[in-house]
Amino acid sequence: MSIRRTREDSLSAGSDPFGGDADFGVWADQKDKPEQRMTELKVAVIPGDGIGPEITKAAIQVMEAAARKFDVKLTHDSAPAAAAAVDLGLPPLPDATLKLCRDSHAILCGPFGDPRWDNAPPADRPERAKLILRKTFELYANLRPVKPVPALLDSSPLRRELIEGADILIVRELVGGLYFSEPRGYFEDEKGRYGVNTLKYHAWEVDRIGKVAFEAARQRRNSVYSADKANALEATQLWRETMQKLHDKQYADVTLKHVFVDNCCMQLVAVPKQFDVIVAPNMFGDILSDIGAQITGSLGMLPSASLGAGVPLFEPVHGSAPDIVGKGKANPLAMILTVGMMYTHAAKRPDVGTAIDDAVAAALDKGYRTADIARGNEGEKLVGTREMGEAVLAALAG
Repeated sequence: MSIRRTREDSLSAGSDPFGGDADFGVWADQKDKPEQRMTELKVAVIPGDGIGPEITKAAIQVMEAAARKFDVKLTHDSAPAAAAAVDLGLPPLPDATLKLCRDSHAILCGPFGDPRWDNAPPADRPERAKLILRKTFELYANLRPVKPVPALLDSSPLRRELIEGADILIVRELVGGLYFSEPRGYFEDEKGRYGVNTLKYHAWEVDRIGKVAFEAARQRRNSVYSADKANALEATQLWRETMQKLHDKQYADVTLKHVFVDNCCMQLVAVPKQFDVIVAPNMFGDILSDIGAQITGSLGMLPSASLGAGVPLFEPVHGSAPDIVGKGKANPLAMILTVGMMYTHAAKRPDVGTAIDDAVAAALDKGYRTADIARGNEGEKLVGTREMGEAVLAALAG
């Protein structure tokens, strides 16, 4: 696949970090590229923990239906990771799971996490398996589209007039910053036990994620907001300086605005329609995208794609929701929309991705709602995980 490039390829001067043919943003208007279309797609499926298996089942049904409709030869195999693997007596990321991922075109991943390990040190928590996957395949760019579906404009806690027409792509740096930099861990000195995390970015790391953001903006509305904390943190002072140099050297045609991350959080809920592409360091991007979910009405509506040098990974933004496991209440739409992103970015089939997005919108237009997006309005039909997946399947068959 064209996106499987070495770090040296990705960092070559003036190069597109995804090989010149990546499609940025499920929601962006894109021209069809028949020469890039894949007719075969092999997917490694990791259902995950909590509600993961429930929503993954619905997403796989949509993935298979889309493959049949659009003549894609689809194969997929499942393997455990995180708590699901530990419960089987395996390490959080078993060798067989990693091998399946290496041998696939894409990884479709459910949420990781189990409250039984909430108090474990970060390095010992089973969900760290996902961080290992990101680092193993150097998936440094996480794309999180935030665009409310018209039928859900009244499901958001924000006023309709604030969010109607909002269309944001959050580009989160994914393999650096506080989540990965060393030293990290628990230590002890004369004052007692303490914890350490390190915020570190090299200029080349900022440069490559900046290229992703600017290239995405060129395909959208030509505007990038770069979120940092340059008034307090040296690492993000370097972030700001590097973003500005990259802009001036290669992307002067794109509007660049620097914004402190705390102000960006406020602006995201106060005036969301001003944003096109937001690029941010790892932790900041994590926080901003969760805030952005309020524009869509629920975290259950937010998909994501993690792209870089190796096999791309696709996952919903939300967590494993252990409180509703097995109750049939989970919203599968973020997972289904994630399948759409997988077709767009891994299979180079934006036509399939768009069809899945449209099917989700059509099901919502007919009033189908899971509990997290139901507001008791006239015409709403409260359904569970299986029924919502079936409504999307019916719309896709159309």
